[in-house]
Amino acid sequence: QVQLVESGGGSVQAGGSLRLSCAASGRTFNAMGWFRQAPGKEREFVARITWRWRSTYYADSVKGRFAISRDNAKNTVYLQMNSLKPEDTAVYYCAAGDNTIATMTWEYEYWGQGTQVTVSS
Repeated sequence: QVQLVESGGGSVQAGGSLRLSCAASGRTFNAMGWFRQAPGKEREFVARITWRWRSTYYADSVKGRFAISRDNAKNTVYLQMNSLKPEDTAVYYCAAGDNTIATMTWEYEYWGQGTQVTVSS
């Protein structure tokens, strides 16, 4: 049974940092990504990393501030978020699949339950 379990969300002031973790169980995936959904908005792509080549890709809105990484031995992916802004406030979701260039929600097969990130000004 596949499970994705996120952790690390919380509240922080603008300019602060948080690190999210997503532990996968049940199988490994060619790609894992992070998405976020703010109230009243659609879920949007944040970052993606491939399992084999550690290739990364970011949304323009987070490029240079966020960093995605993974630990193969732990089957875990991380999202280091620096220089956080109030507009980064959202529920952050971990996603997993086998499409190594996926940026759309429908391209990912499995999803975590989400973790809240709140950035105050």
